[in-house]
Amino acid sequence: MHNAREHRDVPGGGIPPVHVSVHYSVHIAVATNDGLLTPDMTNTRHTPETGRSAAAVGTPFLALDPERMERNLSRLEQRARALGVALRPHMKTHKSIEVGKRMSRGIAPITVSTLREAEEFANAGYRDITYAVGIAPSKLDRVEALRRRGVELSVILDSVEQARAVAEASRRSGDRIPALIEIDADGHRSGLTPDDPQIVSVGRALVDGGAELRGVLVHAGESYGCYTPEALEAAAEAERAAVVGAAGRLRAAGLPCPVVSVGSTPTSHFARDLSGVTEVRAGVYVFQDLVMAGIGVCTLDDIAISVVATVIGHRPEKGWIITDAGWVAMSRDRGTAAQPVDQGYGVVTSMDGTPYEDLIVARASQEHGTMALRPGSRAPLPDLPVGTRVRVFPNHACATAAQHARYVVFPMGSDQVVAEWEIFRGW
Repeated sequence: MHNAREHRDVPGGGIPPVHVSVHYSVHIAVATNDGLLTPDMTNTRHTPETGRSAAAVGTPFLALDPERMERNLSRLEQRARALGVALRPHMKTHKSIEVGKRMSRGIAPITVSTLREAEEFANAGYRDITYAVGIAPSKLDRVEALRRRGVELSVILDSVEQARAVAEASRRSGDRIPALIEIDADGHRSGLTPDDPQIVSVGRALVDGGAELRGVLVHAGESYGCYTPEALEAAAEAERAAVVGAAGRLRAAGLPCPVVSVGSTPTSHFARDLSGVTEVRAGVYVFQDLVMAGIGVCTLDDIAISVVATVIGHRPEKGWIITDAGWVAMSRDRGTAAQPVDQGYGVVTSMDGTPYEDLIVARASQEHGTMALRPGSRAPLPDLPVGTRVRVFPNHACATAAQHARYVVFPMGSDQVVAEWEIFRGW
């Protein structure tokens, strides 16, 4: 891994060296109910052939442009430094150790959304992890197991019931499990509103019960529905004010609150003041996607992942071009459907990343993608013969990445594969 400090001192950032990750195919035999041994295909590792042409990779596959990824990473790192806060990147978007090491610039504090992610990154040497999904009491055994390995794993919660479960687990294990109270800034999802008296009750249940109150955490999910810089700045300030206010409530009650954590890709790019905040969490910024482009966080030129598909047929009477990448390759996510511009299942580009005018994946079945011009377009349907390869930029990078087993890494404008990085799955 490259030296993170040296990289950060380069004006405008730099492109970290791409280290080729080589895996060997390992089939582990597992016992079935009838006692027979069968290969456990969930543990199969792909053997990459780096240096080969991307044209030799079978479609559909998930392509990653490392140069675009690096620009995205550097952009938010510079913003966090300017705002005087730490960046705790979220690993949920990519679920990849190789991407994660570049995102965190080596072993550093991270955020995860599943305990499987926590376990995988712990195996890779990470020791400061926030599990940023409300804790289910049944998962505390896995939390304790990670902490026994020396992982400083924190959980989040928003109820006295959860706090009591964490406190009970702390007493049982003799380890004060740290927890952050989730705050609701905009009615989007989970959390307590900043003026809810339950915040203090939850804090006391943790502290008095033998756990650790680590702080407060918020996610401004409604920022995904903002479409102007002014609206995004307002969402960022509302997020900051909510979590700082909740921290103040805890401190006024004599409770500790060392961590004040905010997090979403839109607000992290548009915040103007993060006074009172200690860290920023964000994830999708590593790749960006069409939802972020529709909000105004990025442009199409920033989107670092795409699904490469092959044209397999035409329905000229319907204005359709058919590919071999359906919703299994793209995901079912239609996040842009609620935006001013509906991008269908994805925007179609040439292999060098140049968009075909108004061409989108308008329909998708399991293994078929139907490309067509967006409604009302006067653009000509491009001539794409059978066998032509295209890229499709995804609506939601997290959802599309989760459909695949690996990233095929090569810059747009190049055909040479420089690495293939494994994606893990599960909870």
